[in-house]
Formats: sequence, C-alpha cells, structure tokens
Amino acid sequence: MGKRDELIAKYAEDLKSKCGMTPDMALLTKVTIGCGPAIYNDDASTVAATQASELETVKDNFLVKKLGLADGPQLMEAINAVIDTYGRSERNKYRAVVYYMLVKHFGKESVYG
Repeated sequence: MGKRDELIAKYAEDLKSKCGMTPDMALLTKVTIGCGPAIYNDDASTVAATQASELETVKDNFLVKKLGLADGPQLMEAINAVIDTYGRSERNKYRAVVYYMLVKHFGKESVYG
C-alpha cells in the first residue's frame, strides 16, 4: 500500500469515527488526488479552522474556483457546518476530509466525475 493509499484510509477513518459518515471511497480518492502534493505536507494537509484567512482560502480556492459555486454567505456557513461536524476541538482537520464533506454538502460530486 502506497503513502497516498495510507492517507486515504486515514481520511476514511476520520469520516467514520469523527464525522459519523460512511465515505464514498471512490469520491474520497478523487478528492484526495485533487488536493495534490499538499496531502504530504504536515502544514498544508490540514485546515487551520481557527484562522479566518485559512477559511477564506478554502472558500475562494476550493468552493468558488474548483467547485464553481457563487460566492456568498452560504459558503462560509457550509465551511463552519463542516468544521462543527468534524469537531472544533479536533486538532487535525485534514484538508481532504473537509473538502470531501464540502463536496457532499453542495452535491458537487459531478466535479470529480
């Protein structure tokens, strides 16, 4: 099993144990691949949920640019809902897991079709 497969298994476990979701493994794999080399960098692989600038980056670069959503307050509400689901006290919020939940939240699985 390669490093990426190990990370995907770890993300799937987070979705099950911390978020109470059964992951769609094909979609989780595509979202993880879409994160690129960031998943291998300790700092870039997680979302700093307490930093407003980090949440703006998720909104602008992922939700608006990648998923093609129109900017508006609903985007930040969705990010906050995902972080609440993940657990605000959870120290490591993996980027691939946050992105996966946002894709599911907005029903944008077709972007990874």
